[in-house]
Amino acid sequence: MDAEAASETKAPPAGSETPDEAAKDEADKLGVLPATAICGNDITSSCLYVSALTIMAAGRWAPLALLVVVLVLYLFRKIYGEVVGALPLNGGAYNALLNTTSKSWASLAACLTLLSYMATAVISASEAMHYFHGLVPVVEGLTPTVVLLAVFCALTIWGIGESSMVAVGIFILHLASLVLLLAVGGIFLAGNGFDILKENLATPTQGGMGKALFLGFAAAMLGISGFESSANYVEEQKKGVFPKTLRNMWLAVGIFNPLMALLALSLIRIGDVEEKKNALLAHMGSLAGGEWLATLISIDAVLVLSGAVLTSYVGVTGLVRRMTLDRCLPQFFLKTNRRGSTHRIIIGFFLLAVSVLFITKGELSALAGVYTISFLAVMLLFCVGNILLKVKRARLPRPERAAWPAIMLAMLAVLIGLLGNILREQEYFKVFLYYFIPALLVVWIMLGRIGIMKAMLFMLRSASEAISGITSRMSQSIRSRIDEINSQQLVFFTRGDSIKSLNEAMLYVRKNEHSNRIKIVSVLAEGQEVQAGLKDDLAYLDRAYPEIHIEFVALTGVFGPELIEELSQEWKVPKNFMFIGSPGDHFPFRIADLGGVRLII
Repeated sequence: MDAEAASETKAPPAGSETPDEAAKDEADKLGVLPATAICGNDITSSCLYVSALTIMAAGRWAPLALLVVVLVLYLFRKIYGEVVGALPLNGGAYNALLNTTSKSWASLAACLTLLSYMATAVISASEAMHYFHGLVPVVEGLTPTVVLLAVFCALTIWGIGESSMVAVGIFILHLASLVLLLAVGGIFLAGNGFDILKENLATPTQGGMGKALFLGFAAAMLGISGFESSANYVEEQKKGVFPKTLRNMWLAVGIFNPLMALLALSLIRIGDVEEKKNALLAHMGSLAGGEWLATLISIDAVLVLSGAVLTSYVGVTGLVRRMTLDRCLPQFFLKTNRRGSTHRIIIGFFLLAVSVLFITKGELSALAGVYTISFLAVMLLFCVGNILLKVKRARLPRPERAAWPAIMLAMLAVLIGLLGNILREQEYFKVFLYYFIPALLVVWIMLGRIGIMKAMLFMLRSASEAISGITSRMSQSIRSRIDEINSQQLVFFTRGDSIKSLNEAMLYVRKNEHSNRIKIVSVLAEGQEVQAGLKDDLAYLDRAYPEIHIEFVALTGVFGPELIEELSQEWKVPKNFMFIGSPGDHFPFRIADLGGVRLII
């Protein structure tokens, strides 16, 4: 072990970024309105179809089922607030589990998130074309949906991403359209009476109130899909904005979803809802205000649902790229075109989305089933991430904390929603598995590829006596690939941790990372010496882990973003392969300031 390799390397002067530059970076980030608009377009677009699905499942109890979902979403405000407040990095559930457990569990969350994005794109594009059909009747069938998906595929490859100003415009138009629909509907009912509502409320539901609420709650959970969106771009938001986006999404869902279902029950008989399910709100506008309102709602629906398609492309591109950089997916996906877009990710996502569209034949209920199952599974894993954060990262500062009873109740509600969706239509669950299992297999093969390659190497060596000329070349190729993967340098910053903490770091590296090289780095103040016994502890670990080359480096300087950036450039080690233990309350930086450095103990 090179214990004295760089014992007196000097760190760069602190403060390389001036206060004016830091203030400018903060000013360039998203404020409350644009940050809310981006995720709000996603979650509020669900009101265009969730009312129909909930009424079909729960009948007259649909508004109550949607209110119960609003209460569940209130619990998740604290859960998301604690997890993302403690780990304010992009990635959502994947990032939460990556920093609290192993890559395998994090990859499980990532696969579910990918499937959720895929279902989001398909259902949003399909619904947008259903509403567009109301404007241009000749546009019908699955082909227009494929064309819309292809258009946004091309735009994303071209490099046209999400614009916060465009998102704000769509969001304001969408909210104004919903408010106008409710207002015109209220005026219409005040003048024409509530005979249809009374008739619907008198209509019995098959199986009674309990079964209706159970199935209605499962269907209504689709109405909060998109709540996780804000966590996927938290690094682009100004300080303190994230919890406000959660509050604003909760208010929007709490106000519009139950009221839209109540208005639908007041205007349309329950038996007629299924026929109008693909463009229910436009039909409601036609009944309450005439064709002008139906046209306005259809235009709004096409815009906001198309925005959700673009959100899916942008979101999945970032997530797959992050997974590829973490070596959870083949490096094949990192190839970029001349405009800097990762076109292989985008094209692959388009092909998967089209395949889902044709397998489900564009059926709203089938698409919603796949969407809801994957989305609820992601929310369940977010609860797991919160529990692990409390247990394993208790010292990590966080702006708020979710109570244990709230977490347990939220997990129970999500499990009920998952069970309800699986029981409602088991065929939809099969479609979900058709995509989830292969995605998970690809990721797990990537994570276990060293073991697989070693097994292949053993078999090739066993057969080398018979076909030595062929197997020797293949053996060398695989060995070279293993050595190339294992050559990735890792860095662990220690403050003079105990032998127990250092051993936990080594166990994490051996279990989760494909590497046989690690630098143990101690950053010392001017005049400070290496803690007594640290070198002896590292010598012991060097003997305990002979397969890992341990190098000790003592630096004089100040630990922070500037030092991390310098070392990353000097040693050519990406920041996501640099590790630290959980910092305490007096740590002067946010985790997000460290540029992706991971917590492992």
